[in-house]
Amino acid sequence: MTSNDEKRSYDEKPAVVIDEERRARHSSSPADFSTDPEAHIRANDDTWRHGIDSTHEKRILRKLDWHILPLVSLLYLLSFLDRSNIGNARVAGMVTDLHLVGLQYNTAAAVFFILYCAAEIPSNILLKLLRPSRWIPSIMVAWGIVMTLMSLVHSFEGLVIARVFLGLTEAGLFPGVTFYLSMWYKRTEQSRRVAIFFSAATVAGAFGGILAYAIEKLDGKANLHGWAWIFLIEGLITVVVAAFAFWYMYDYPSTATFLTPDEREFVIERLKHDSTDLATHYDRKFVFQALKDWKCWMMVFVYMGILIPVYAFSLFIPTIINELGYKASTAQLLSTPPYIAGCFFTVLVGIYSDKLKLRGPF
Repeated sequence: MTSNDEKRSYDEKPAVVIDEERRARHSSSPADFSTDPEAHIRANDDTWRHGIDSTHEKRILRKLDWHILPLVSLLYLLSFLDRSNIGNARVAGMVTDLHLVGLQYNTAAAVFFILYCAAEIPSNILLKLLRPSRWIPSIMVAWGIVMTLMSLVHSFEGLVIARVFLGLTEAGLFPGVTFYLSMWYKRTEQSRRVAIFFSAATVAGAFGGILAYAIEKLDGKANLHGWAWIFLIEGLITVVVAAFAFWYMYDYPSTATFLTPDEREFVIERLKHDSTDLATHYDRKFVFQALKDWKCWMMVFVYMGILIPVYAFSLFIPTIINELGYKASTAQLLSTPPYIAGCFFTVLVGIYSDKLKLRGPF
């Protein structure tokens, strides 16, 4: 990968050297519209391809996948790990050390979502106005710092305040990356990519249990409890990865240095061809159009139906296993297997959704 300074050397619309020989092959033998009624459709489809065939297109898609998906998946893995590790911390003794009683743990877990929900739309507006390689790593640094400082809380009130700010700073990642992927892939290609990205949450669940099992053994070091070490180490990992993301996250296809000039132009044109009626600039009226669209609100309720069991599972599964009679360290490990199955089926559903070009049934 190259740094963002090198990426900025390209204009927003870079000069492109088109292979004239390939273009000539597509234009030298015009179709006979009189005998083939659909010939003009194929002709129009070919004009923007610049002679790039489907095999070459798949090769370009693989190149996009290797340069885009691993990084954004890692970011979401850390995001989900940081928001759900309170469940591992509870089993590691946080409730006892902070003297939490009654529903105080549930309250601390739930307040995360208050500002998280409120900040998602404003965050995506800012992402639209700023560069992804600046906005997304910036909020990542912010939540990494909050996560790190959670290791210093000594009371229920401090835990609640930290969780509120964690929700605020994490809010922009999931909607931001979902929008970010739409700037690189056609609509019929996005489901499997979003599924791969989203599956990082299940990997985080599996990885979180194993990591918590190892970190918990630091209990007592530097006068910190084992659960505090979980917050500290996972928060520091997030900050370090965010620093790298500033330099290794690509903004747009038009500035992607891992693509050749011909490939950049092809990716830009195929996206235009896929969404000819969609605006690419920001306007406040688009926000109100989305707020008034009943389909958006229907998806809100569908997504709520998904997230309620997801977070109930991630925040309480270590405790449930622990109360079945297993010791805390064993409960951390046994919380891993369900996430492995979840990862497999998340990706599988995304692949078939794109293949069948259907969203609703899935």
